[in-house]
Amino acid sequence: MIPITKPFLPPQEAYENYLNGIWKRQWLTNMGPLASELEMKLKAELKLKHLLFVTNGTVALQMAIKALDLKGDIITTPFSFVATTSSIVWEGCQPVFVDIDKNSLNIDATKIEAAITEKTTAILATHVYGNPCDVVSIDRIAKKHNLKIIYDGAHAFGVEIYGKSIFEYGDISICSLHATKLYHSVEGGLVITKDASLLKKLAYVRNFGFDGPESFAELGINGKNSEFHAAMGLANLSYIDAIHLKRKLLTEGYDKNLKGLKAVKPVFHREGSLNYAYYALIFDDESLMLKCMKGLAATEIFTRRYFYPSLANSLPYVEPKDLEVTDDIAKRVLCLPLYYDLTVEEVELISRLLLRIQNN
Repeated sequence: MIPITKPFLPPQEAYENYLNGIWKRQWLTNMGPLASELEMKLKAELKLKHLLFVTNGTVALQMAIKALDLKGDIITTPFSFVATTSSIVWEGCQPVFVDIDKNSLNIDATKIEAAITEKTTAILATHVYGNPCDVVSIDRIAKKHNLKIIYDGAHAFGVEIYGKSIFEYGDISICSLHATKLYHSVEGGLVITKDASLLKKLAYVRNFGFDGPESFAELGINGKNSEFHAAMGLANLSYIDAIHLKRKLLTEGYDKNLKGLKAVKPVFHREGSLNYAYYALIFDDESLMLKCMKGLAATEIFTRRYFYPSLANSLPYVEPKDLEVTDDIAKRVLCLPLYYDLTVEEVELISRLLLRIQNN
């Protein structure tokens, strides 16, 4: 069987070395030394000044909305994981969907202004598959209309654009460190901002709003993460270059072997770097995509319709909205297996099978 993904795991002894220290200190959570060390090392790895390690990417989004004190409408994308929209609703705001660009699959910046009203307070855009949004246009629009920007960079660990981290853009960016991501801490997330005062507020929010043992500075939640998760993050960080190189090799294998397939890849930002987080294909039509998906599944090779269906017309707590490009792309997109332990030979097998299924 070949699954859609497998989590990277470091050598067991590398993780156990960190566990030995946890047992000695008996400091399990509340931003212990390993969580603090992970924050410092991730700032260095990603070339960032400010960063917080939190429970997960969803909590990171909720913290971002709360810290910016957002109300009313938030313009967002219908082509993302459900947490992008559910976090908006969870925080008492209203998602307003804007269609995506057919090439990048990110929110179409040329359509954002038409959706802005007096109720609009922010834009929440996703760097889909780690592909940078049109950050320049979105920044211009936000400044013109006095809006906040949150970037859902769940997929974008390590991505750079215009020579600096993708997380440098917007008022707040978040990242997921879930086990399915190319770099993970089993469960985890990051909140990133350039604004030191906003970072301080987010730090309060992460820890119940505590400002000392007997006082409170903000409304907060429990957004902290444990020493066990930080240990996995630290152990995995040593292998990030190897993970990146292997994913690049596998991606290039797919590219080489699938030239005859009636499908195209999303067009990535020409000024952005690649982190090879996903291998997504947009098939010529839904029937061919379903034929390939079912054909691979019959041989125990599993793919994923990521993202399907569109968030704009599939959530019971959001008023349905038809969006031409999103509805079309969501029906035709399919992600192929891509993970560190996948072999070049398995990529070749998957590619041969896809071409055979298509041509039969």
